Amino acid sequence: MPGTKKGTTRRTFIAGAAVVSVLPFASARATPEAMAAAIKEVVGDNAIREGRVTLDMPPLIENGNAVPLTVSVESPMSEADHVKAIHVFNEKNPQPHVFDARLGPKNGKAMIATRIKLGDSQKIVAIAETSKGEFFSASADVIVTLAACLEDLT
Repeated sequence: MPGTKKGTTRRTFIAGAAVVSVLPFASARATPEAMAAAIKEVVGDNAIREGRVTLDMPPLIENGNAVPLTVSVESPMSEADHVKAIHVFNEKNPQPHVFDARLGPKNGKAMIATRIKLGDSQKIVAIAETSKGEFFSASADVIVTLAACLEDLT
C-alpha cells in the first residue's frame, strides 16, 4: 500500500483484535479444593491458627465488581515480631489466590484495604504470615446478588 508504514497498520490491528475477542475462553472456576491447594502452596505443612486476623467485608454485596475488603492483623510490627505478608483466597472465582500484600516493621500497622471482584457468592479467606513463621487466618462468607463479569463461570 502506498503511504503506509511497514508493520502493523491500524486496520490489521483492529481486525486481529476482533478475532481475539471472539475466541472462547476456557472455563475456569476455583473450587473449595482448589482454594485449599492454593493455601497449601503458601503455607506448606505449617499449621494455620484462627485469631489475630480480622477480615472486614459486607456479608451481602449488591454488585460483585467492586467489593470492599479490609484485613487487619494484631501485631506489634517490631523488627523481631511483625507481619510479613497478608494472603487472600476465594473459593469460586477463576483464580483461588486473589493477592499477596508484603509488609514489614516499617508499615507500623498490619492492615490493608482494597476492592476485589467476586463472580459469585462464596467464602473469602485471609491468612497472615508472621516473621516468626506462624500463620493466622480469618474467613468470611459473602453473598453476591449481581456477579462480577469475570470469565465464564459456568
